[in-house]
Amino acid sequence: MVSGKSERNKAARPRQMTLAAVRGFMEAIAASNPEPETELDYSTPYSLLVAVVMSAQATDVSVNRVSRTLFAEAPNPEAMVRLGVDGVARHIRSIGLWQAKARNVVELSRQLIEKHHGEVPRDRELLEALPGVGRKTANVVLNVAFGESTMAVDTHIFRLGNRTGIAPGATPRAVEDGLIRRIPREMLRHSHHWLILHGRYVCKARKPECWRCAGAKWCLYRDKTPMPDPDIPPGRAQSENPKP
Repeated sequence: MVSGKSERNKAARPRQMTLAAVRGFMEAIAASNPEPETELDYSTPYSLLVAVVMSAQATDVSVNRVSRTLFAEAPNPEAMVRLGVDGVARHIRSIGLWQAKARNVVELSRQLIEKHHGEVPRDRELLEALPGVGRKTANVVLNVAFGESTMAVDTHIFRLGNRTGIAPGATPRAVEDGLIRRIPREMLRHSHHWLILHGRYVCKARKPECWRCAGAKWCLYRDKTPMPDPDIPPGRAQSENPKP
């Protein structure tokens, strides 16, 4: 026997968009930003790699704040190794997991010098072999620094893949594979940024702002959030202020 809660959860699970709907949704959210860019500050593939490693469980804003002084002192792997773990830590203490990140940044810099002549490799396997670099980080670097059509699935994109029905999946890899398979090939290059920015600023985790979503008519999310009533003060539930 299926419990009422299980039935509700099953009913709330999004269906899968048709391929035509996926195209419509992606074209709609892309229209206002045809050439999206990462919000991380970087100037070279190396500074991008370091910034992405530091962005785990931290906001891009907080990473940009610490990376300005870090990269001013250590703009390349050689300088980063000379700076050392304590020197890196001095710059990045305000972001989460700073101790582990300081160690990883110095060690990945050392390995870039020893194994790759100080250059960031354009190869997923080699990138993922570096300290602190997983599949998501490798995908970001391959996409942003080298222009490859990869899909880095973070919490925002995982949420969108499931909530909207673009590419439902139980794991980030399942969502990644679904997005790569279902998004039109000519749109893949920028899709990571279209989706992450949409999830960050519109399709938010706690309360998606469906009333201003350009792709709402294709989205399969059942409990779309209505536009707030302008007569209700912020922070008060609409049910507390029924209009006459």
